[in-house]
Formats: sequence, C-alpha cells, structure tokens
Amino acid sequence: MKIIARNLSRSTTEEQLTEAFTQFAELEYCTLVLDKVTGKSKGFGFVEINDDKKALLAIVKLNGTKLDGKVIRVKKLKINKH
Repeated sequence: MKIIARNLSRSTTEEQLTEAFTQFAELEYCTLVLDKVTGKSKGFGFVEINDDKKALLAIVKLNGTKLDGKVIRVKKLKINKH
C-alpha cells in the first residue's frame, strides 16, 4: 500500500520518517520529497508497505501524531487511473 505523509517539518529527515513507519512494518521504500533547487524538504513524503493490515495500522497510529515537532497527516495514497 502506498502512503503519503504530509505536513512534515522542513527539517524532518528521510531517516526520521523511515523510523516512524518501521515501528509498524518493514518498508518497501520511503522517500522524502525535496526541492530541486534548494535540496530542502517540501514537507511531504511517500512510504510503501506491502502488508495492507500493517500499512493501515501505521496510518491509524501515525495520523495526527507529532514528528519532529509538527502534527503530521498520514493517509493511503489514491492513485488516479485514467
């Protein structure tokens, strides 16, 4: 399941995001989206967890919690197929 984590602090690292999610499951990947010019975080990232039950648990447990001083929003990524 692909997950989006939003409202991240600009100082949050990919390692911090990975650490938050690995409490619940092994990750396929974790990517923090960076600004191409500055190299700084844009405040959101993507995570993929192959086990849907564990992915949903991570979403429920992490949504609305604080990471690096900010309350984050975590939800399943909806992919539009045209």
